Amino acid sequence: MLTIQNAIDGRKVTSASTRTSAVFNPATGEQIATLPLSTRDDVNAAIAIAKAASTAWGATPPLKRIKPIFKFKELLEANADKIARAISNEHGKTHADALGELQRGIDVVDFACGIPHLLKGEFSRNVGPDIDSWSDRQPLGVVAGITPFNFPAMVPMWMFPVAIACGNTFILKPSERDPSAPMLLWELFQEAGLPPGVFNVVHGDKSAVDAILDSPDIAAVSFVGSTPIAEYIYARGTAAGKRVQALGGAKNHMIVMPDADMDQAVDALMGAGYGSAGERCMAISVAVPVGEKTADRLVEALAPKVRALKVGPASDAQTEMGPVITLEAKRRISGLIDLGVAEGADLVVDGRGLQLQGYENGYFIGGSLFDRVTRDMAIYRQEIFGPVLSVVRAESYDEAADLINTHEYGNGTAIFTRDGDAARAFADKIEVGMVGINVPLPVPVAYHSFGGWKRSLFGDHAIYGPEGVRFYTRIKTVTARWPTGIRKGAEFNFPSLK
Repeated sequence: MLTIQNAIDGRKVTSASTRTSAVFNPATGEQIATLPLSTRDDVNAAIAIAKAASTAWGATPPLKRIKPIFKFKELLEANADKIARAISNEHGKTHADALGELQRGIDVVDFACGIPHLLKGEFSRNVGPDIDSWSDRQPLGVVAGITPFNFPAMVPMWMFPVAIACGNTFILKPSERDPSAPMLLWELFQEAGLPPGVFNVVHGDKSAVDAILDSPDIAAVSFVGSTPIAEYIYARGTAAGKRVQALGGAKNHMIVMPDADMDQAVDALMGAGYGSAGERCMAISVAVPVGEKTADRLVEALAPKVRALKVGPASDAQTEMGPVITLEAKRRISGLIDLGVAEGADLVVDGRGLQLQGYENGYFIGGSLFDRVTRDMAIYRQEIFGPVLSVVRAESYDEAADLINTHEYGNGTAIFTRDGDAARAFADKIEVGMVGINVPLPVPVAYHSFGGWKRSLFGDHAIYGPEGVRFYTRIKTVTARWPTGIRKGAEFNFPSLK
């Protein structure tokens, strides 16, 4: 059986750890690989290599640094099908969805190719008598990324291309659930000519994470995952003196106004709620129709489409929704559906108990649709992270907006309407970091930045785009005066122009 290796100093290294984790194909339930869980020594070895490589890489001219990144982008595009198959094999998402994930990652690589422009500082001449001042953005040194299972290629590429283009060396700790795609990314970057030690991959669990967080040689940590873990990463990392951007969970609402194009809204909810089996931090998990008539029309149109969802393995080209990531995830989602029923929500479509011939051991669960969910119910408060859509009826726009503004999460949200006034008020006043107007998944393009509010983001910086450049660099300001032959003697007052 395949053993997944670490990647340190430009070569693959098998951890000597006695602890391992199984990698499964979620469509079949079959173990397809073994993943050694790296020890602290493994992690520290990678950090030492990255530290040794950081001085030369940081001093490399930016235009030279981006040459292997250009080549990396070409190789990603040439190997897209191979990487997408690896994603589908270990995650379960459809091939088309995996290709879409990869493309959004490639977009960030494309952005990273232009980073030299964003590293330019500012220059001011004669800020004082014969004194000039300028600023410069410089790399931090060694930085690390801890990434989730739901986007095994895209989320790592939200981090390491930007960090490396800025002159840092990088340690990636990907999810234990689907490690093959990150390893393919590492292989292609080496093929692109990246110097050894600049990009390293270590696999593991909490022990590896803690080693990263505790290391004095790592200057910054990026994380994407659940809110409890994001909060832990932020607290432990900042306590160790690191910069931390920790992106957490979500409970994304979509308001459907009475004037909305109902067909458009329903199609949007189907894709945003059930795409990738709902295992997206930007998934719409709460639909908020305004008015009883709007709600009735919405549920009536949604229910048959949810029942007709084509659930199956990624190998079936007709599949619209694959399995969830693990058996434990399937059981947890089913348990929350049970709880929703017990709490009094109306289960319009029940996805529990789905069985597929030939895939009886797979982690499949059908799409579920709840109506008449209230804000006190657990299925409303908690992030289910599965193919479950809850309809919460609101009497007015103000009530719908209040649901969003008072929720602990503030990652993404959307409104479907033809009313420009309502759309503008929503964009201006809603307390969420990423907003869509007739767009259900408002994930910013690569030259903007991704980040939520409230308990969806811990730290001061969003991820990728200009915010990513700011996160992975620090500003230095230099003030200089060269001798002019005029000497005034020592000055003991604080310098000023007065």
